[in-house]
Amino acid sequence: MNFDLTDEQKAIQDLCRDFAQSEVAPQAERNDAEERFPYELVRKMAELGLMGLPFPEKYGGAGADTVSYALAVIEIARADASTAITLAAHVSLGASPILLFGTEKQKQQYLVPLARGERLWGFGLTEPGAGSDAGATQTRAELRDGHWVINGTKAFITNSGTDISGGTTITAVTGRDAKGRAEISNILVPQDTPGFTRSKKYKKMGWRASDTRELAFADAAVPEENLLGGRGKGLKQFLTILDGGRISVAALSVGLAIGAYDEAFKYAKERRQFGQAIAAFQAIQFKLADMRMEIEHAKLMVLKAAWEKDEGRAFELNASLAKLYSGEVSRRVVNEALQIHGGYGFMDEYPISRMYRDQKINEIGEGTNEIQRLVIARQIGL
Repeated sequence: MNFDLTDEQKAIQDLCRDFAQSEVAPQAERNDAEERFPYELVRKMAELGLMGLPFPEKYGGAGADTVSYALAVIEIARADASTAITLAAHVSLGASPILLFGTEKQKQQYLVPLARGERLWGFGLTEPGAGSDAGATQTRAELRDGHWVINGTKAFITNSGTDISGGTTITAVTGRDAKGRAEISNILVPQDTPGFTRSKKYKKMGWRASDTRELAFADAAVPEENLLGGRGKGLKQFLTILDGGRISVAALSVGLAIGAYDEAFKYAKERRQFGQAIAAFQAIQFKLADMRMEIEHAKLMVLKAAWEKDEGRAFELNASLAKLYSGEVSRRVVNEALQIHGGYGFMDEYPISRMYRDQKINEIGEGTNEIQRLVIARQIGL
């Protein structure tokens, strides 16, 4: 059993670490405070090939594997979760569905500019009344004269309203099957579609520098050829998409935990009480030791799921396990890191305050912890 990274994987990890520490970290506090979307960082990630990292070169991607992509997300999340989720959502939710289910024409028209980082793309699954119960979608799409006419609302959609957003793939009920059950399909909706509107950015507790909006569709019509994959295949498709997306969010959780650990370790070496650095006290040493132990475990779980995906093996169970565990690890690590900072951790003077706010959504997005346990239970045969 070999745990060594390949030379290519190491190079990508080093590239992303250098970029995150030199470019992302210095902007993180300002972008969070001003809720400022980091257009220049997205442009630089595109120049580095990160926005299309795991996609084939023939579609504008870098041709890297899933392990490399997970390492990239970890390193960027280590500096700033908002920038990391912009990348992760773009790759796993925005562009990947087009790669997996799109026609060659759709890939050339939509995937190529996304892989090059020229555009961002959203994935509209969640609705105000359909979160964990994603199959309860109320958005409707009716086929009229060669066009899908869409009506409905989507909520909490990432990358959907920036100046460089190209559109959103949405799930919609397109009919009923023989048993009367909702037939759910995925449809590509370009940003300039009449009747497709986006609300102002949400006021969020965390991920404040990322773009998250509610979307509305009022007789928004797109060509019939904008159907992504087969009609009625939407439910199966988005379950597949979420499997891969869980690796992304798990990697983000690990990166955030590492960033919090870094801050706590540095602070513990600098902060002096009772005549010595608090890192000399066993109580602090035990906290840091436990944090490091859980981070290493979570990272191994993420990389194993990514490796299984690269090998063409069934990765769904380990992706779910990694997503659930790493989210809970990030909560524990960030909480202990703030505790080590003491009263200063409660102030916005230190990055740990931002990290504490950013962490919570990792236990909600891509399937809540509760839903994740249900998914795992089903996967192990219960």
